[in-house]
Amino acid sequence: MLNDASLPVADVLATQECWRLLGSVSVGRLAVWVNDHPDIFPVNYKVEHGTLVFRTGGGTKLSAALAGTPVAIEADGVDADAGVAWSVVVKGQATALESTQEVLDTIGPLLFPWETGNKDHFVRIVPGSVSGRRFQIARPLTWSGPLDDATRAGLE
Repeated sequence: MLNDASLPVADVLATQECWRLLGSVSVGRLAVWVNDHPDIFPVNYKVEHGTLVFRTGGGTKLSAALAGTPVAIEADGVDADAGVAWSVVVKGQATALESTQEVLDTIGPLLFPWETGNKDHFVRIVPGSVSGRRFQIARPLTWSGPLDDATRAGLE
């Protein structure tokens, strides 16, 4: 195993770079508070004017997102050839897009969910904070340990 001094340090990303990376992918995980516990839902989103917008049907995800408690969206990506990954988290408030013009402006960026069904609600996440980091992907051998050398059951 590597000692702490030999481990690479993650780069903290500038806000502008976080937004660029968020715009390069379309799927993230929406974290909400449901009754007495956190829950996470995958969402297809688009970056629009310094906010994130997603489209959904009625249900737990929508009601929890609009309940008035803060939400978070996390998205990440990887460049396997370069051995680099990134992760960005946006924390803020969710608001329903109500006006016809607001919804039409949002449809413009081509926001299409992966899952079929009635997705007639548009939700905007207005960020209170945006943070991210970029890091080298650890080689599999970095995490080797005593169990890796244990006798395997079966054909051995």
